[in-house]
Amino acid sequence: MQCSLVGTWARTAWTLPLLFASLPTLHAADSLVTKELPGVDKIRLLPPTENNPRNSEGDFIELRDGRVLFVYSHFTGGGSDHAAAHLAGRFSSDGGKTWSEEDVPIVENEGGMNVMSVSLLRLDNGDIALFYLVKNSLTDCRPAMRISSDEAKTWSEPKMCIAEPGYNVMNNDRAVQLQSGRIVLPVALHPNDPQTKSFDPKGIVRCHYSDDSGKTWQPGEVAPAPSADGKGLTLQEPGLVQLEDGRCMMFCRTPHGSQYLSYSSDEGKTWTAFEPSEIHSPVSPATIERIPSTGDLLLVWNNHANVTPEIRGRRTPYNAAISRDEGRTWENVKTLEDDPHGWYCYTAMAFVDDHVLLGHCAGDRRTGGLNTTQITRIPVQWLYE
Repeated sequence: MQCSLVGTWARTAWTLPLLFASLPTLHAADSLVTKELPGVDKIRLLPPTENNPRNSEGDFIELRDGRVLFVYSHFTGGGSDHAAAHLAGRFSSDGGKTWSEEDVPIVENEGGMNVMSVSLLRLDNGDIALFYLVKNSLTDCRPAMRISSDEAKTWSEPKMCIAEPGYNVMNNDRAVQLQSGRIVLPVALHPNDPQTKSFDPKGIVRCHYSDDSGKTWQPGEVAPAPSADGKGLTLQEPGLVQLEDGRCMMFCRTPHGSQYLSYSSDEGKTWTAFEPSEIHSPVSPATIERIPSTGDLLLVWNNHANVTPEIRGRRTPYNAAISRDEGRTWENVKTLEDDPHGWYCYTAMAFVDDHVLLGHCAGDRRTGGLNTTQITRIPVQWLYE
């Protein structure tokens, strides 16, 4: 089950226009910080329009000229996960504080349904890797990879990272390059359910990995998922972060009240059985990445540790916390958003200068929770105050 990328990267005809050149335990004593957010910028970058009903699931890459590129899923055929969409980009020349006003095309809709859920990586060889889902149907949704050797001006032809068709889900900002150079993609395969004629919500979680910069891919073993309350454990939308001791920690959204965790000591080939954590959350993904300037971990999620009954099940509030002990405990829990009707999720995270950029959905569940993309720009120091 290898997906061979051997051969010369063929350059696609898609080139960018002139705009491109111009421009886990929570401490019980911790309380949520609800004060004003000094120095935090919130940019409602991509609201929906009549012909563009949803903008969501993006990722950042810092270019060598200092600009930041944000690539996102631009929907044109409706607001559902299966509506027509292509990939578009915006640029920032001031570390994410302001952004270009017009889209540049990145990848046209080459799927039977859409393309969506972007991950961007600066590879060890200096190239930029672009990962995204090519969704052809409810039986064929797989991550593809393109490479740019000219700072995102042009991209190679797409190469599939999973050989066999199946409904494979990989969220935005999930691709990781480990210290060894291995690229790891955390994926949940959802089998088809013949009774409902849709995919099964219980994901089969594993990682697909490459040790040759994406030329070939191999599947790791399925992560064990012991039963939850005798009803079967439901795992969805995995993500991972490498720990200082070399292990990988994988986290999954579940309907069981928290993020579930699993660990790998062989760079994603095999995993321990998933267990519940104290990262309390609804059925909503979390994002965890390492802060380069401090070495600590940063968690962004919908914190449901102490929410009122009417909030349960909703993707609000939107919180951040840091871990100084590799994810065993979390502290400095801060509230970034707390609108009871807000829908905050699918977070991309990037560190630029002394700030962290969060690109996330920030809609209103009554009118379309996934339709608006917001960039939240936070001084790293504020996370420690």
